[in-house]
Amino acid sequence: MTAGGARRDPRQRLGREGEAAAEELLRRSGLVVLERRYRCRHGEIDLVARVGELIVFIEVKTRRGPSYGMPAESVTRPKRRRMAWVALDFLTRRGLLDNPSRFDVVEVLAGPGERRDLRHIPDAFRLDRAERGCRRL
Repeated sequence: MTAGGARRDPRQRLGREGEAAAEELLRRSGLVVLERRYRCRHGEIDLVARVGELIVFIEVKTRRGPSYGMPAESVTRPKRRRMAWVALDFLTRRGLLDNPSRFDVVEVLAGPGERRDLRHIPDAFRLDRAERGCRRL
């Protein structure tokens, strides 16, 4: 889809607005954002940040309301597995495999107008052995 098409799709626009709000929240919390929408053949991670030596991989989930559950509930086992592979790609390409890392989720509930309720969930999940796919994660 073209960049113009992304602007016309209300869901994508909502997602981009949520990512921007999440990035601002994380910056105010002391994280340094290294990448936005990091992509590789395994998928995409919304934000990659750093605090000290810790590399933080962040999934941003934005919804208009909780009627279908809280946004973080949609980070399923297959999504976590894909995030792990993307994280491994990022760490490998940047020579950061020896750095500690974690996976966070930022929930964004979009209210009327410009109102946004954000919740940062540090260390939102860990990978169990079945999800890891490699020893490094």
